[in-house]
Amino acid sequence: MDLILWRHAEAEDGMPDSARELTKRGRKQAAQIAAWLKERIPPDCTILVSPSRRTQQTADALGLPYETTKKVGTGAAPDEILAAAGWPGHEGTVLVVGHQPTLGGVAALILCGEEADWTIKKGAVWWFSCRARHGGDIVLRAVVCPDLV
Repeated sequence: MDLILWRHAEAEDGMPDSARELTKRGRKQAAQIAAWLKERIPPDCTILVSPSRRTQQTADALGLPYETTKKVGTGAAPDEILAAAGWPGHEGTVLVVGHQPTLGGVAALILCGEEADWTIKKGAVWWFSCRARHGGDIVLRAVVCPDLV
């Protein structure tokens, strides 16, 4: 299984939090990462997106169908995101478009076995693989920030 965590791109300040939109810079960040992802994700990739406006706009940059679910929203815990994605036993690739600090906690949980306050930069992706045929080895395949693509 491959699991890709994509933090929403830069968003405007304001309330309500769920209605915050991407800034001009955030739209550019989303487009940069979307172009990078499109060249790499398989066509049958499952995409799970938080209901917030900024995550929806980030995912829209891909131009692919996705499922909106509170299971990966602002109130979700790292273990809930892993359960929603089916990690590590799901067949194929799952892309989660979500929020900090939860996504950083997911990354720490995958790599260290416990939650920690790791930061994932706005608009960045972290790509993990669980290789079942190698005894469940966890591989961090890529960490890509918008300013690097």
